[in-house]
Amino acid sequence: MDTLAVMTPEELADEVAAAVAAAIAADEFSAGAAEGLVIAVERPRSPEHGDYATNVAMRLAKAVGRPPREVAAVLAARLAETAGVAGVDVAGPGFINIRLEPAAAGEVARAAVLAGDGYGHGDSLAGVKINLEFISANPTGPLHLGHTRWAAVGDAMARVLTAAGATVDREFYVNDRGVQMDRFGASIAAAADGQPPPADGYHGAYIVDLAAGILADHPEYQGLVGQQALVAFREAGYERQLAAQQAVLEVFRTHFDVWYSERELHSSGAVERGMSALQAGGHVYSEGGATWLRTTDFGDDKDRVLVKSDGEMTYFSSDSAYYVDKRSRGYDICIYLLGADHHGYVGRLKAIAACAGDDPERNIEVLIGQLVKMVRAGQEVKLSKRAGTIVTLEDLVDEVGVDAARYTLSRYPVDSPLTLDLDLMIKRTNDNPVFYVQYAHARICSVLRHAADLGIDWRESEFDPALLAEAREGELLAAIAEFPRVLASAAELREPHRVARYLEELATAYHRFYDTCRVLPRGDEVADAETVSRLWLCAAARQTLANGLDLLGVSAPERM
Repeated sequence: MDTLAVMTPEELADEVAAAVAAAIAADEFSAGAAEGLVIAVERPRSPEHGDYATNVAMRLAKAVGRPPREVAAVLAARLAETAGVAGVDVAGPGFINIRLEPAAAGEVARAAVLAGDGYGHGDSLAGVKINLEFISANPTGPLHLGHTRWAAVGDAMARVLTAAGATVDREFYVNDRGVQMDRFGASIAAAADGQPPPADGYHGAYIVDLAAGILADHPEYQGLVGQQALVAFREAGYERQLAAQQAVLEVFRTHFDVWYSERELHSSGAVERGMSALQAGGHVYSEGGATWLRTTDFGDDKDRVLVKSDGEMTYFSSDSAYYVDKRSRGYDICIYLLGADHHGYVGRLKAIAACAGDDPERNIEVLIGQLVKMVRAGQEVKLSKRAGTIVTLEDLVDEVGVDAARYTLSRYPVDSPLTLDLDLMIKRTNDNPVFYVQYAHARICSVLRHAADLGIDWRESEFDPALLAEAREGELLAAIAEFPRVLASAAELREPHRVARYLEELATAYHRFYDTCRVLPRGDEVADAETVSRLWLCAAARQTLANGLDLLGVSAPERM
């Protein structure tokens, strides 16, 4: 049988746009009526209202100068002639409800299976080069829960942006300069000498472990004192702790393309180059012996000091230079994911972009994440066994595993505080969202294995999408068809949690289908065309679940 065009929400939106254009060409609507028109095609809440609905007539009514229901009637008549459309109705104040032919809806299954790992991917961000900085940390200790949230969300965001066509570099900013590094070195040196750390130093068993490891490799450090000891243990500890952070992130399936050193920012001349770029923009001035950036020109609450009167550069000068450096590396958009204590950075970072001659509404984005805490049996888990004062990424992975941690951290908007229920995250029940989604994938894999055991080669058999006419089949097809739009929206809004919530809806649609529609023959029954069509639908759902889980960095198990 001939393959029909896939009738996705995007395809339907194109058909609606064509109907509007045809009505204008036929003088049914006034010229220019569609200028700035946004066409939305959505799944209606009630299946009785059809497969899809659009409010385009209500959006057009004012420009056309006719009641919405009249506008809807004109468009409905044209849409009814569209191949793959079974019927069109006008409802309420002017909604257009559209029902698809089963064959047109069913083609989504073929498209998903044939597209494979690329199903859902798009090109809305093609040609856009993005720098995504989603962890900025001192190499002085383990990564904590805040970093862990960004590791999951930032990596998922990078995957979503890449799937939308962007070129994305994941960047980790290593805060390896300043007083905290010296305190780190002094703490390790003290531990190596069998002494407690300084009052303002670093505590926890990991400091003792670092000291022991360094002495094992460098026994000559044992006799060092004072500044020599501080520097030696600081640098050796830096190397070991950064390697530990990199190792645990790889275990967490979070890979960084760039590890950018704050030290290198200063030693490479990037700070001076950044200063020159800002001066060229005319927003740098001197006052009171200090050098300032006039960020108030672009909405900041006060101007910022770049160089103090004593000649010392401020941390703001580093921030400014770092942004200018990123842009000099060819990135169109610089995205910063910052912690809850960085709200004040939003305005000043956007002001830096504006002072550098960029568009702060396009070239820079700053997202603020809220705090995370862990609870077990209703009680907050506060301390790490090794870090002493924090809960670490490694602690969370040890408790619940990579999949549960990544999925749960990615499942919620980052601007909302998050409480991780450790008891729920390890449950193997439908109450646990990650288990629920992964089980749907494994359940489909089981069906496909059984089909192979029965000798049913569904891929090489003729697929008749028109046979997928049951209500639950239609619901599952519609859910699969939504994936490209969900992914595009997640990329546009920088909200990977939309993928997680979608996967849960898709899993629900599959479980309902499976409970209602028998897929495989029983006993002496012979596989028929309906069997093959339902296996294609199962395979399409499996592929979509796998693709969505991969975007979150979560595995798609074939057995559970």
